[in-house]
Amino acid sequence: MNLRFLDMQDRLCAAARWLIVWACLMLAACGPGRERGAETPTRTAVGATSSLPPMRTFPDPRPVRAARSNQEIARDILDLSFQLESGRALPVLSRFEEPITVRVTGKPPVTLMADLDRLLYRLRSEANLDIRRISEGQANITIEAVSGDAIRRHLPTAACFVVPNVSSLSEYRVARNRGLTDWTKLTRRERLAVFVPYDVSPQETRDCLHEELAQALGPLNDLYRLSDSVFNDDNVHAVLTGFDMLILRAYYAHDLEVGMTRQEVAARLPEILTRLNPAGNGLPSRFAPETPRAWIDAIQTALGPGASLPRRRAAALEALRIAQASGWDDHRLGFSHFALGRLIQGSNGTLAAQQFAAADLVYQRHSGMDLHRAFAAAQLSAYAITQGRGEEALLRVKPHLATAKRYENAALLTTLMLLQAEALDVTGRSAEAEAVRLDSLGWARYGYGADWAVQAKLRDMSALNPLKGPNG
Repeated sequence: MNLRFLDMQDRLCAAARWLIVWACLMLAACGPGRERGAETPTRTAVGATSSLPPMRTFPDPRPVRAARSNQEIARDILDLSFQLESGRALPVLSRFEEPITVRVTGKPPVTLMADLDRLLYRLRSEANLDIRRISEGQANITIEAVSGDAIRRHLPTAACFVVPNVSSLSEYRVARNRGLTDWTKLTRRERLAVFVPYDVSPQETRDCLHEELAQALGPLNDLYRLSDSVFNDDNVHAVLTGFDMLILRAYYAHDLEVGMTRQEVAARLPEILTRLNPAGNGLPSRFAPETPRAWIDAIQTALGPGASLPRRRAAALEALRIAQASGWDDHRLGFSHFALGRLIQGSNGTLAAQQFAAADLVYQRHSGMDLHRAFAAAQLSAYAITQGRGEEALLRVKPHLATAKRYENAALLTTLMLLQAEALDVTGRSAEAEAVRLDSLGWARYGYGADWAVQAKLRDMSALNPLKGPNG
């Protein structure tokens, strides 16, 4: 589904203290690139017995409710539902007729079933969907757990994806050649397959479940203008938000029917949203401008795979130029600064920190950007540690630990905790540092997976500390 193109395979960690690449700090929510113009919703790739402490998982979800006007939300629903990410129009609304069944096949990792059951519970309770898991027989949605390599043989930049009219990866090979997986020809959804990797971290598999199941059920498009949704290729959000659940609830409202046109759905959305989200009628509408294709192309080149570093840097500069020329003052401007910072941090740490600070200033000006700010804080605190400014790093990290927990991002939480530990070491509080570091390991097992990945993360963070030498 989402692009997830933020270079989780670029683990060049610890070559120098400031060469703490985006992959090391942003594993929580991002991955490498995605085929441009692809018409198969995907999530792009990143890259479990353990001697570490037990894996930690999150308590009951606390999604943040949508805080936008119903007029804006209606526009979002239409743009999400009647267009593919490639730009091709979808002629009619397609969805399942309830009840909906889900079955898991392949080689699911040990955490998949619990995460799936938790997600299905949320879909029932928050989106009001009649959906359940079955253990045998034909299901409406089959989730097949396969290797990442098997997925990439079909879509080279994808970590996971969803397709219609099949139930297995082997069936997909044949159906694709026969044109049976074309979303534009679909009216009534009856049988879909979601392909997720079994050889990544538990969080990566969970994120795939959220994104691909959401698109299997509902809208197929992603919109950069959405700041509070997994239906956004910036990939800040890893699990379905309150906004996303509202979108799915509206998508399956009894007022709508399969085969409806955009105009027919538009006519019924005001009444649907008044019923489902009455508070949205009293909020002012602030329609974000459309995202031009040139900015999308620049961002995808900058943060996706395949391009040389000079070309990626040039693309990041172009994205920032477009954002500024467009007069944006929303999360897309912040993301443009962030992308540029990510690409220059290996060569110019000071300038990169300025870009991350500029991103944070944009996020500060708007409500609902606490998760965005947490990612900026991770980068800025990492830079402060490299400069020996431990107290500054502690001040940057502390407010965002609760944010990472609320948004169920164990990889981000691990990063923030390890940065906190290094900052404590810098300030001479080694006992406190070791306690925080130990406490982070349970979250690291969920966010990063295998012991080697957790140990690599520990080395990455240690390499920031000027007191520990270039090799940590």
